[in-house]
This record gives sequence, C-alpha cells and structure tokens, in this order.
Amino acid sequence: MVRMNDELTFGLDSFGDVPDDPATNQPVTYDKALKQIIKEAKLADDLGIDVIALGEHHRPEYAISSPEVMLAAIASVTKRIKLSTGVTVLSSDDPVRVYERFATLDNISDGRAQIMLGRGSFTESFPLFGYDLNDYNELFEEKVALFNELREGKPVTWESEYTQNLNNVEIYPQITGHKLDTYIGVGGTPSSIIRAARYGFPVIMAIIGGDPARFRPYVDLYNAAAEQYHNPQYPLGMHSHGVIAETDEEAYEIGWKYLRRSMDRIGKDRGWTLMTKEHFDYEVKNGSYYIGTPEHVAHKIADKMTQVGVKRFDFIYGAGGQTAAMRENILRLYGQKVVPMVKDLLNSGAYKFN
Repeated sequence: MVRMNDELTFGLDSFGDVPDDPATNQPVTYDKALKQIIKEAKLADDLGIDVIALGEHHRPEYAISSPEVMLAAIASVTKRIKLSTGVTVLSSDDPVRVYERFATLDNISDGRAQIMLGRGSFTESFPLFGYDLNDYNELFEEKVALFNELREGKPVTWESEYTQNLNNVEIYPQITGHKLDTYIGVGGTPSSIIRAARYGFPVIMAIIGGDPARFRPYVDLYNAAAEQYHNPQYPLGMHSHGVIAETDEEAYEIGWKYLRRSMDRIGKDRGWTLMTKEHFDYEVKNGSYYIGTPEHVAHKIADKMTQVGVKRFDFIYGAGGQTAAMRENILRLYGQKVVPMVKDLLNSGAYKFN
C-alpha cells in the first residue's frame, strides 16, 4: 500500500477565542478580535509555519463563525501558508455551498485552500440553521458522501434523504489541476476513522485530553481500513492545546488561568466537572497539554507524535481569552524554536516512529 506525502507538517489552530484587553481584563470587540487573527496568520506565514486552521463556532466567546471568509482575508496578506479549517461543520451546512466557497478560496489563493470536515463537537449550529440533532450521524454520512462526489470536479447526479437532489449539475468555480485538499476531523470514534479511510481522506485527530498514546490504535485502524478499501495510507495528524513561554512557570501560569477557563466554560455546557489542579498538572506532565519552554514543548511534541504515529501536529493556541501579546509570543516561539527543534529531534532519531 502506497503512503502519500509522507513528510512532517506543523500547523497552528485557532478556535477564534476573543482575547482579553489587558487594560480592562474584558474581552476586546469582535472587530479587533478578527483583525488580530489575520495579523497572527500573517505572522505564522512569515515564520514559515505550514498551516493555519480556523475553527467554526457560533458562541459569544469565539469570533469566527465563517472561517472561509477569514481565510480569504488571510489569503490576501500571506504567500505560502495553507489555509485550513478546524473544523467546518458539514452536518449543519450545504455541501454544495461549502464546496463552492472553498473552491473560490482555492482559486484566489493559488491552490492553498484546505478544508477539515467534521460532525461538530459543538452543536449550536444545528438549531441555528434548522437541523435536528437526532439526525447527527445521518446528516454527516450523507453530506460527506456528496462532498466527496463534488471533489471530483465532474457533473454530479445525486439523490438522498438529507441533501438536495442534483441532476447532472456542474459546480463553479471549478478547480484546475488538483482536487480540493480535504481532511476529516475525528474526535476518537472507530466509525469516523473507517469512514475517512473509505473515502480516501487523511485524518486529524482532536486529542484534547488524556494520554495521546491511546489514539495509536486509531492510526493502525486507519491504515488497515485504507488497505482494505485499496486507498492510500495518508500520514495522519493530531491537534492539541498548548502554551509556550520563556519559562515553564510563565507558561504554566498562562495555561492555568486561560486554558482552564476555556475548559470549564465548555464543561459547564457538557456536564463536566470543573478542572482541578491535579487534572491540569496531569495533562501538562503526561497528557495532551503542551505547556512550557520551547525546549520542553518540542520534546513533548516529538515524543507524542512518535507514540501516536502521526506526521502532522497542529498547535491550538490562544484558548480562553489569552491576550494578543501572549498569543503573538506563542506564535514566534513555536515558529522560531519549537518547530525547528521538533524536526531536528525526529530527523536525528532521538524519537523514532514505530
């Protein structure tokens, strides 16, 4: 079985958290929050980071409800960075409209568009756009199947229960010379892994808590399923939260204040208990938080990438209202120090893929 594009990739993910204003300790306005993200994406491009991925949310603490609009703005101020999502909630959207928007982005950015499709771990978009959460799985299954047909760039004939019917319809603008770069975002269910392998999509695993090594069986499952479906075994990726600072103590302090705030806010909606210091310390030491100096974070990323067996790592930054200055410092340390160090560690064999 052929492995495709088997190289290391390092990205940045923003959920669009609205930063705090350090002068007032209150969130900045949405216009400032959105412009800050564009500034950060340009910085990431200047630093040579491979991908910027923006989340889709419809909640007050997040500024980004339309990632593709933001990515189009970012395309105008960047040159090489891949313009991705993390994720696009396909289940509560129209696959044809989604494809048209990203085909437009791909054309204006010289082929830099990338989409990460997901069912949505946040579900506020379903009632907002008139979808029934009881159809959560069926909506995604049918819509990802239609999206896969649209990627072929040919006239589409389609009938299903949860999407529109199409009769030999062509979609515009067309993409010339390649298919739209498409990933599936997975939270950790075997059926999602197998579905991605069946359609021939690579996967980004959302590892936001616990020991990342527990996701290794999903990588093995993906490779086995891809082989069974006679599809390429694409290298997979993971994304996780982190904070980088000049000292471990400073990074820990930022993480404990802001990342904990974000998790407690989400947990309130989902019935989770509030984060304890013991839980936070476990995630920093052994789990899925990458918090510390560049050296500390680089070694942990290299270690966990090899344990899980992934070739792409996306660093989720800015959670919980971290200030603009904190966020920009994290980006610089990630691009200038962490990524080169991880590459050196992996290429030198200090950490080896199984």
